[in-house]
Amino acid sequence: MDKARPKPFCISKQVVWNAYERVKANQGAAGVDGQSIEEFGERLKANLFKLWNRMSSGCYFPPPVRRVEIPKSDGGKRPLGIPTVADRIGQMVVKEFLEPLVEPHFHPDSYAYRPRRSHLQAVGVARTRCWRFNWVVDLDIKGCFDNLDHELLMRAVRHHTDCKWVLLYIERWLKAPVQMPDGTLVYPEKGTPQGGVISPLLMNLFMHYAFDAWMTRSYPLIPFERFADDIVAHCPTENQAQSLKESIEARLAQCGLQLHPAKTKIVYCKDDDRRGNYPNEKFDFLGFTFRARMAKNRWGKFFVTFSPAMSDKAASRVRETMRSWGFQRRSDKSLEEISRMFNPILRGWFSYYGSYRKSGVYPVFRHFNRILMRWATRKYKRLRRRRRRADHWLGRIAYKEPHLFVHWRLTALRPSVG
Repeated sequence: MDKARPKPFCISKQVVWNAYERVKANQGAAGVDGQSIEEFGERLKANLFKLWNRMSSGCYFPPPVRRVEIPKSDGGKRPLGIPTVADRIGQMVVKEFLEPLVEPHFHPDSYAYRPRRSHLQAVGVARTRCWRFNWVVDLDIKGCFDNLDHELLMRAVRHHTDCKWVLLYIERWLKAPVQMPDGTLVYPEKGTPQGGVISPLLMNLFMHYAFDAWMTRSYPLIPFERFADDIVAHCPTENQAQSLKESIEARLAQCGLQLHPAKTKIVYCKDDDRRGNYPNEKFDFLGFTFRARMAKNRWGKFFVTFSPAMSDKAASRVRETMRSWGFQRRSDKSLEEISRMFNPILRGWFSYYGSYRKSGVYPVFRHFNRILMRWATRKYKRLRRRRRRADHWLGRIAYKEPHLFVHWRLTALRPSVG
């Protein structure tokens, strides 16, 4: 019997299986084929073998990416590209190979999409540097994912690996057609779909050379924090901040990127020791607004500091999400059931936005209490049209069972007990 022909690319079946496990854990929507992760798993062995066989043979061609547009806070729409489940697994195979090669070279102040890096780390470092430096250049790159230059990006990938199948499939993913909402296919000449498994790593690699490494060479004394396309750079003087902004704008233009004109600005970090008034004295970064705020030192004395707290935009989004739950109409649910449904989400919000200036999240969680009160007046006849009584009823429960909702552990965020 003839032996099976050797595959041109050495990709193990175990690697494909591990990639499937990670994609399954991340969940995600269906791609153009309409196949969910659960449906993919119904014929798991056959589907994974088919993907492995094609990738190791060099004959895997990614299907179109499904375009989805989600609303942004400024009224615009953010385009997302949703690959099929099989394509996400293939991208995860390449990501698992490439990430260990590029990760050690990334800048320590690049925080997005990296292991052991987080939003809160970036916010904390930005806060400390705002205390040390008077000025901030608040940078936002316009459509970063959609405008990555393919040639420059592949040059960066080749700098770290010469693995033929990795280079082959990254190029194919970059050129893969995008299926628009009306069904038409668009063949991109630049960019990588925001929503793909490999896209965040490719964007980080591109920005490492377009910005991070360039800043290290050109402005070694100016610290910055970058989270994807959101960047905060710190300067001691206004003139230096203005010069830096112009230099960055020119540098990004060389790489095919453009600063967002409305979201990019120079900010004065005003506090007790910094006098004068300037047009911009606050900025938003990762869901927090940095501005002058009252604080109290260890001796009980009040002073003005420049620090972060939950932004108005983030608070508005959270309240909108709370309203979308519509549980005030679910009189069939008990308070314990509502707790099981929503307390894990509340805990995540409280943990994140309450990390800096906890009082900044109080209005949002009081809004949740008001929704709970409307639920109570709908569920119990004795509380109808008696909101004060409903508030006191919830307050007594919050006093006895503060574990039901994460914010009830703070006395200031419990409903009134009368």
